[in-house]
Amino acid sequence: MIDTVALREKVLDLAIRGKLVPQDPNDEPASVLLERIRAQKQQMVKDGKLKAKDIKDDSIIFVGEDNLHYEKFADGTVKCVEDEIPFELPASWNWCRLGVLFAHNTGKALNSSDTAGTKLTYITTSNLYWDRFELDNLKEMPFTESEIEKCTVKKGDLLVCEGGDIGRSAIWSFDEEIRIQNHIHRLRSYTDLSNRFFYYVLFLWKRLERIGGQGIGLQGFSSKALHKLIVPLPPHKEQITIVEKLDSILDSVDNLDELNSEFTIDVESVKKQILDLAIRGKLVSQNPGDEPASALLERIRAEKEELIKQGKIKRDKKESVIFKGEDNSYYEKIGNQTLCIDAEIPFELPPEWVWCRGYSCFSGMETKRPDGESFRYIDIDSIDNKAHKIKQPKVIAAKDAPSRASRAVQAGSVLFSFVRPYLENIAYVNSDNKDCIASTGFYVCNSNGILYPPFMYFLMISEYVVQGLNQFMKGDNSPSISKDNIENWLYPIPPINEQKLICTELEKLLDYIATIEKSLS
Repeated sequence: MIDTVALREKVLDLAIRGKLVPQDPNDEPASVLLERIRAQKQQMVKDGKLKAKDIKDDSIIFVGEDNLHYEKFADGTVKCVEDEIPFELPASWNWCRLGVLFAHNTGKALNSSDTAGTKLTYITTSNLYWDRFELDNLKEMPFTESEIEKCTVKKGDLLVCEGGDIGRSAIWSFDEEIRIQNHIHRLRSYTDLSNRFFYYVLFLWKRLERIGGQGIGLQGFSSKALHKLIVPLPPHKEQITIVEKLDSILDSVDNLDELNSEFTIDVESVKKQILDLAIRGKLVSQNPGDEPASALLERIRAEKEELIKQGKIKRDKKESVIFKGEDNSYYEKIGNQTLCIDAEIPFELPPEWVWCRGYSCFSGMETKRPDGESFRYIDIDSIDNKAHKIKQPKVIAAKDAPSRASRAVQAGSVLFSFVRPYLENIAYVNSDNKDCIASTGFYVCNSNGILYPPFMYFLMISEYVVQGLNQFMKGDNSPSISKDNIENWLYPIPPINEQKLICTELEKLLDYIATIEKSLS
């Protein structure tokens, strides 16, 4: 059975670290949002809507000159909280305490002797589950006017369990209001917050055991513990974007739990999402100590230049250098000509990555003719286009070799079919098949050193590459793309060490998905 828990955790972890969607430099930073929330709370104290004690524990978490995290309290005291910070955030995000962001209340305690007020329905922890409510057989108890004000839940409120499965949370999504019992926390945001983003934070924090119980015997999640919970705060617009992306991805992952005879799973959407994250630099953390891809690319260019001087190879007039100018636009230099290519850049990459044409990252194809009595031949029929593997090369007598049998392959080559590329006849050549000859119906991707071959394979099966190249198809009966289409395409290139980490992570996640596919066959 696929480990969907681990899959969810990975996607949530990317989201909460700011690696699921790109940051927009035009977004208002979280620090400004925090100041607005603080100003709103101070005004509420002046208006009598909050008491001074309600904001006395509010604090500001910041990075000091020594690059450590500190917390400044209302009384002016400051302490180092570096040991509470689980990871680094994007520059536009902030760490903060949950109590700073939300108005908080708990519900009314059950008391059989208390008969004052109006009998109204209420919910308890037995009605509250992760992201949903069970509302059958609701009970009633009396509430006075002041208790109704304190204990009523409105649409959009984030509710959190204090006891039982502590931290269990859901957002009240109904138009009808209801009351809560005392073992439920009600969190109501002050301004410009996505409550669903913080639901996801609580869900992940629970999985990572960052939410723990206190007390002897029956564990609980006190108001104080809830207020002190440290959480990441993105800009408001980014909160919304993250939630939209998470909802989409996790809906696909949720489908993997629905294993029954009437259910049809589309695991391809999950695979595509994961691959998309990988080629955008969102699957693993960047290591600032890694040699940037640009440095490796420069070294490869220098080696080629030396070979050109020695007359061993000819200069490729289409090879280019892509770089960012001082105006933050992308430029491409080919020979003595430099052009702005901003319109071609499909998405932003991490700083240590580069964009590269196929001309500059593939080493080119070589011809190999059959010799001996027979040879092993890879044509379209030899490819399993669902698993992206070579099923079984054909063994053909050399005298019967088809004219198309002339593409040399090597261990680490990636075969990409020119014909009907939307069928995804793409495969990685492992060491077992390195002696084969492939059909000229394939483009044989061979890395010139800038691409780690397994990463090159994942890149070529990604939706970005496949759909991107599909647009160049020509012909009616057998629509095809050309060698130039593949070599002129833009490929995102990470540092070589990061490519290896990405492949390790991808293989792990895709193995999970393969498990579920096998269970349905």
